[in-house]
Amino acid sequence: MDQPPSVPPPFPSGPPRLPAKVAAWRWWIHLVVIGSYPLVIGLMSMVMPSRQTGDAGPALGTDAGGLLVASGLTMAMFAVIFAVGWVASRATVDDLRLRWRRGWAALPLGFAYSLALRMLAGVAVVFVGLFLVVSGKVKRDDLSEFITDNKPDVEAVVSVGSLGDNPAYYVLSLTLVSFVVAGFREELWRSSTFAALEKLFPKSARSLGGKAGAILLTAVVFGLGHWPQGWLAMILTGSLGLGLGTIIMVHRSIWIAVLAHGFFDAASLALLPLLPKLLESAKHLSGQ
Repeated sequence: MDQPPSVPPPFPSGPPRLPAKVAAWRWWIHLVVIGSYPLVIGLMSMVMPSRQTGDAGPALGTDAGGLLVASGLTMAMFAVIFAVGWVASRATVDDLRLRWRRGWAALPLGFAYSLALRMLAGVAVVFVGLFLVVSGKVKRDDLSEFITDNKPDVEAVVSVGSLGDNPAYYVLSLTLVSFVVAGFREELWRSSTFAALEKLFPKSARSLGGKAGAILLTAVVFGLGHWPQGWLAMILTGSLGLGLGTIIMVHRSIWIAVLAHGFFDAASLALLPLLPKLLESAKHLSGQ
């Protein structure tokens, strides 16, 4: 009598193994080490002796060589902090939202979002101005001068003179600094913080309110990290953090946010050398 054909087992190598659950304390290490990064950087810049005496130059130096060294040190420091947090949590590519999505459409999307971020920053400035006037802290006629006097200390980060006079410094600022040192580093920080919050508070992470809370928390930390540049810089970067965090949440990927961040910073740096000329032209026209 013929034997019935043997049926291969459904799992030739045994049943698939589910990924081991990472202990909560490991994710807490990840959150504390990586999540506090902007605050640590902000605090370090405040307590540096050169900053306290006013003798420090721009953080990115005044020439292409200094910019490359400063950028390398910044990325190396972040890499060490990120590595410590990652070793604890072993966050996956999906945890960190590192998959590229939307194909080539990510490029125009990133550019479009950068324009939206600029509008968001403008709205934030308007609301700050309205609050100052309504609360009586600043007279309406003095508002423009007050905001100008308290504008972000751009010279603490980049040399505006070198942007106008040094082509290599200018190109590196618009590419390496805008898209890698700022865009990639800061959005990887943001997505890493999101990953820890989602693992530690899974029920909240699945709700719209929980996602909004995570976006708000990272925006506040991001803004506070820019406190050494002035209170207006803190408000502006905090509002940008709201937009960038929303982009990451909506698209489940950091890359569109990296592009949006990079395009935003590149456009801002590109305009810096032109601002004095534009202001001078405006004054000349108003005097005619």
